[in-house]
Amino acid sequence: MPTAHPEHSWFGPAALEVGPPQDGHDDTQEFARLWQGFMTARLTLGVVLLVLQSVLYASGNAHSKALVGVSVAYFIGTLVARVFARPRPLGQAFNRAWGVLIGLDVLAFSAMQLLQGNTLNYTPLFALPILLASVLGSLRLALGTAAGVTMLLLGATLWTYLSSPTDATPYLVQAALSGAGYFVIALLAHQLSSRLVSAGKRARLSQLAANVQRQVNELVIEALPDGVMIVDNAGNVRAANPAARTLLGTPVALRANTFDLKGEPAWHALLQLTRLSMGTGRGQQAEITIRHEGAGPRRVLARTRLAAPQGIGHESLCVLFLQDQREQEARLRTEKLASMGRLSTAVAHEIRNPLAAIAQANALLDEDITDPRQKKLTAMVGQNAKRLEKIVDDILNVSRVRGASPLLQPGAVLLNELVHRIATDWAAQNGLETLVQIHLAEQAAWVRFDADHLRQVLVNLLDNARRYASKRTGSIQVLTVVQAQASSVSVWSDGAPMDQSVQRHLFEPFFSSESRSSGLGLYICRELCERHGATLGYQRSPQALEGVTTEGNEFVIALALPEPSAPQDNTETPWQTTLY
Repeated sequence: MPTAHPEHSWFGPAALEVGPPQDGHDDTQEFARLWQGFMTARLTLGVVLLVLQSVLYASGNAHSKALVGVSVAYFIGTLVARVFARPRPLGQAFNRAWGVLIGLDVLAFSAMQLLQGNTLNYTPLFALPILLASVLGSLRLALGTAAGVTMLLLGATLWTYLSSPTDATPYLVQAALSGAGYFVIALLAHQLSSRLVSAGKRARLSQLAANVQRQVNELVIEALPDGVMIVDNAGNVRAANPAARTLLGTPVALRANTFDLKGEPAWHALLQLTRLSMGTGRGQQAEITIRHEGAGPRRVLARTRLAAPQGIGHESLCVLFLQDQREQEARLRTEKLASMGRLSTAVAHEIRNPLAAIAQANALLDEDITDPRQKKLTAMVGQNAKRLEKIVDDILNVSRVRGASPLLQPGAVLLNELVHRIATDWAAQNGLETLVQIHLAEQAAWVRFDADHLRQVLVNLLDNARRYASKRTGSIQVLTVVQAQASSVSVWSDGAPMDQSVQRHLFEPFFSSESRSSGLGLYICRELCERHGATLGYQRSPQALEGVTTEGNEFVIALALPEPSAPQDNTETPWQTTLY
């Protein structure tokens, strides 16, 4: 899953932007920061001790050069550790790292306490190595350090008592209380550091889960068929998924990461809807027509919802949902026609016999009458009877195609010869010899397809091309392509580009952009191609038309090669009418 960057995020920069941890990298950085903090504190303490002892020695309040030497040695040791020591855990027992860091502190502070005598009390400084052991080491090491410091304090008190016998009770009590405090400091510091580490890990996992969830949400939004946009108070579109950009319908909306709804007059209705939603504080819904100059209108259902994500301050955002009404209506129409188609298949069988009787009676009646007005009526009856017969045949052909075997194994046919014959006969029957151009591949090829079925498919595609092509010479072109591993035949016309809502349902049964069409022609073509191991697809492609390269609609049939043992049969039945 790709990582979502803040500048591409739907709701702007995330308040907590984290990435997945890699090999404990985040934990290592956290530990390094703690390490450097303790090293800086030790170095600062070394500077303070060195300055303090130097000032006391220079003012004559202290005459011990040893204290100055200990301070100098401690400062140099902490400086070397700060610069050259690598951050690493102290472990659970006394080791070299403990001796370099904590041992140096304990030794230096003990020496100062012994050399100073009763003038100054350095025992509070022992809290630093105990904290260092508690945070960077284990609980065992922290308690061991506290125990060691306590034993040193008690030993120093005992040494003082043996050197000059006096009442040592106050000193022993002070040492005991200090040791108890060190144990408490070690225990509490370790518990707090453990809790902070655990809380940090949970926080990172929560942030990672939230980040992954946000990425998933954005991927889902990007794949939604309905448009989704994020609009701010100024009318700037912060983010828009591909469906929304397509519905908005301008190159600016398709290319730019962010754009302004005020930039296009066709978007002003959307801008007013978002401002109304922000002004009232409630979601709004309205049917809006987006109409660009030189393009047809597009009706959309717009719905708004308000959102105030973190990281944006007090700025309000409006989530705008766009739904293409034409596609919704086409989907509903397809569903209705599909349900009707299941019923009409059964009804079609019952219609054929009375329809044939009506057509026959009308033909007999037409032979006996001479009145021109009555002749016109019989002609109308005959035309509509043929139209009904065609619709019945389409519905029954769908049933036959669905009930056929999964994959037919017909003999092979010569592609160029059969395609040329079909296209020439179709053009002659419809009087379109000047409109149709046939471009055959130089190399002959055998393909696996039934001749009658290929004729049926090509006639449907040619009828469809005639419906949308212009009247210019070559506005309908039939092309064959022969390659070593594949062959194809295509029907091209210079018609206008299809609407996306039409193209998406192009091969669905009972779907048509025209009210007088049954919507079964392309569906039957695709089903017949699949029964023969071929595929039927649609694309926009350029072709030479009257010496000018022109974009047009092209339906391409990728044909299957014949089996090595398949018989090569080029026979076909006489001409039959189109099913489209």
